[in-house]
Amino acid sequence: MRKIALMVLSALPLFAGFFPPTVHTSVAASNGTDIKLSKPFPVNGMSGIVIHHYSKDVDAITGYIAQVASDGSSRLVAKEIIHHDELPTIKTVVARGDKVIGGYLYDNVLLLAPDADTYAKITKATFKKWIHPDLFAIFLSTLGETYPTKANLALFAKQYQVGLVYIVKKNSAVLFDPISGQIVGKKAFTDAPAKAQAPFFMRFSKIQGGWFSDSAPENYYQIMEQF
Repeated sequence: MRKIALMVLSALPLFAGFFPPTVHTSVAASNGTDIKLSKPFPVNGMSGIVIHHYSKDVDAITGYIAQVASDGSSRLVAKEIIHHDELPTIKTVVARGDKVIGGYLYDNVLLLAPDADTYAKITKATFKKWIHPDLFAIFLSTLGETYPTKANLALFAKQYQVGLVYIVKKNSAVLFDPISGQIVGKKAFTDAPAKAQAPFFMRFSKIQGGWFSDSAPENYYQIMEQF
């Protein structure tokens, strides 16, 4: 019985709740692209930032990484954190001893919900810095696109400092990390309405896409199945 109990406990997640916690760790080994963390993130697929120390008063973010294995094995997924034409591009490679913050900006969450009631219930029940989907709808319009994809969510996340996308599906809710492109949280969701607003709840009647943009699927739940 003791052995069975230990096996069950070992299968449980390393954190309580739906949202993975922010983790402070460091780089134990790196070849610039493949990285080993000194303390693993609690969930594979979590992204994090690497911070390099240059001198007493100078630190800089040198890249995004994403964990690929539970032993802390990770990979560099992006060098550019925030693009600005007036700032120089940082060329420093990820090196042993660099600081790492896993789950960077995970408190900044974009919620894609099927209707206003679902959106209100979730945002009132959970204390996060909620990024309103109206802002994402405007962003999609500037791209000439009409529904969310992994690619445009990654662009939006970098420009508006979004850490997670909370997505309500038909029978579940998932947390999508737009930097790694992976699901880092999932739970059952039983209150999703049968009739949903497509492409997601927002306070606009529709998103104005470009002339040559792909038409969005008409069903909200169909759109969200890509994640």
